[in-house]
Amino acid sequence: MPGTPLSIVILAAGEGKRMRSALPKVLQLLAGRPLLQHVIDTARTLAPSAIHVVYGHEGERVRAALAHAPVSWTLQAQQRGTGHALLQAMPQIPDDHRVLVLYGDVPLIGRETLLQLVQLAGAAGVSVLSARFEDPEGYGRIVRNARGLVQKIVEQKDATPRQLAIRECNTGVLVGPARRLRSWLGRLTSANSQGEYYLTDVIAMAVKGKVPVKALLAQDPGEVLGVNDKAQLAQLESVCRTRELLLAGVTLADPARIDVRGTLTHGSDVFIDVNVVFEGRVALGDRVHIGAGCVVRDSEIGADTQVLPHCVIEGALIGPSCLIGPFARLRPMATLAPEVHIGNFVEVKNSQLGAGSKANHLAYVGDAEVGNRVNIGAGTIVANYDGAAKHHTTIGDEVHTGSNSVLVAPITVGAGATIGAGSTVTHSVPAGKLTVARARQTTIEGWRRPVKPAK
Repeated sequence: MPGTPLSIVILAAGEGKRMRSALPKVLQLLAGRPLLQHVIDTARTLAPSAIHVVYGHEGERVRAALAHAPVSWTLQAQQRGTGHALLQAMPQIPDDHRVLVLYGDVPLIGRETLLQLVQLAGAAGVSVLSARFEDPEGYGRIVRNARGLVQKIVEQKDATPRQLAIRECNTGVLVGPARRLRSWLGRLTSANSQGEYYLTDVIAMAVKGKVPVKALLAQDPGEVLGVNDKAQLAQLESVCRTRELLLAGVTLADPARIDVRGTLTHGSDVFIDVNVVFEGRVALGDRVHIGAGCVVRDSEIGADTQVLPHCVIEGALIGPSCLIGPFARLRPMATLAPEVHIGNFVEVKNSQLGAGSKANHLAYVGDAEVGNRVNIGAGTIVANYDGAAKHHTTIGDEVHTGSNSVLVAPITVGAGATIGAGSTVTHSVPAGKLTVARARQTTIEGWRRPVKPAK
């Protein structure tokens, strides 16, 4: 960044007892990465002179997990508050730097917000990041004077009833000149309800010393949410995933009702309806539409494909312009060429369906190679399992199978063949012919349905 050099200090020494976990809090995973990794990655986008991480609880585990990170590590041997934590890093920071303070458990602050905060402080002033919450429980309050100027920050446990009514809250993130911060930090006391050295106390010192103090109100409160327990971690997981998708142009019917449990990549103009779950590695092409209640796992879905509600797709490769569902199941190694239709209550497993082929109703296709423009009739079953082994079926182009047909593998159906409804086919079917394999219809004259005896 141009102008005064910037050093970033990330406070990451807390124990995180409320996580109820043997894993240090800053190593808890958010969107597949440790919380602290998110903060470091964002800090790097500001191109600072240096990034310092103050670590403490289970510190060696934290350092080992992030050994690749381009940061300087500073130990806070005793956790005596945020002011004490920052003081540990100050010997490494030159007087002519500005200092940006971040937190290892506040992972979602964006680059643009931090740039604004740094610019607001200027070369010699102090800026703090604030936010308004409907429920400010646990947050320090920003206290302003009658002219609206920041006067101090009061921690909740030390606040008066009047101060507790304030809705503008301190996020802990601030920028200040290193030389002045060093002086203020050295004068902190622990005369407060928690017996700690509060970093927030430097704000009142700055005001008293006629140093300009300005507050930047975060436009998105979700940016500044911290993680203290697993419930908050789950909340941030939702915020993180949905924010990434929305900013990337994905339309979500309801951002609160989507679950991404892996890696989701996508093209443009993708629509995702409510209660969809993505697991593992999923790729969606341009203009893909995913209907409500679907589960998609380790699959690729091509451009312009529509997946109607309540489908389960696992390990499948789906081409462009396909129509899937509703209530369809694609199992591992199902491969669909362009413009394939898989309808309601159809299951496909370890099979390849050629371009334009359709299985629209109540069918099972397993261990089969299906040609182009094939029509699988309602109720058709490819019987691939003999009780001991799986067998393969080959179906040529433009085959039509009548309703309630059974194709007993291993079998080959020639191109252009038609199989009559209700047939159980156990031998290869010649191309271009009509094959019927069912008992001849017979009417039994004089037959009477049995009647229950009278009681």
